[in-house]
Amino acid sequence: MLAYAANGPVAVDRRSHPNAMLAIIAVHVALLAVLASAKMEYDRHRPAPPIFIDTIPLPKPPPDTRVRHPSNPQPTPIPFPHNPTGPQPLTHDPTLPTGPTADPGPANPFPLPIPEPRPLPTPHFGNMGPELLTPASELKPPYPASKLLNEEEAVLRLKLTIDARGRVVAVEPVGRTDPAFLDAARRHLLARWRYKPAMADGQAVASSAVITLRFELNG
Repeated sequence: MLAYAANGPVAVDRRSHPNAMLAIIAVHVALLAVLASAKMEYDRHRPAPPIFIDTIPLPKPPPDTRVRHPSNPQPTPIPFPHNPTGPQPLTHDPTLPTGPTADPGPANPFPLPIPEPRPLPTPHFGNMGPELLTPASELKPPYPASKLLNEEEAVLRLKLTIDARGRVVAVEPVGRTDPAFLDAARRHLLARWRYKPAMADGQAVASSAVITLRFELNG
């Protein structure tokens, strides 16, 4: 090879040195080893990544649909006042037999009421009207012969006067009445009709009554 000097080119002898090459290679290998160890140390001391925990809420329990019955409260006992001067409560039925074999039963905490005697009813003599005693078979008077031939009928309203013995003593028409029918009715009622007399304060008295009497051919 030629080397150039200041005054001109000068030939320089450049030979390769194997020791120098080995040294360079060794230096590179050492650098690589240092880098590898440094990376390993870095990886060894690298902090672990943080752990993130997601909390999942539990589902709500279903509502309690059971029917709850309240417990039956015990009744509060009512204290019975003690009265040494008053009537003592009965502890058994007086109608039941007593003795060593009789069961008196549970004690009665409340006294039984003593029934008061009922007053005797006083006789009441009210006013009562007359009551007909004549049988139904004898009530109808005989049909007037003149009216029977002409097939005439009539409805009579009559006022009767009844004495204290229950006998009919007077028969008066109420309103317009045919004389033939009125005469037949009067004779029969005076002779046959009898009443239980009216009463006033327990005594039989005279009274009056208004009746309706029918004369009918088919009756």
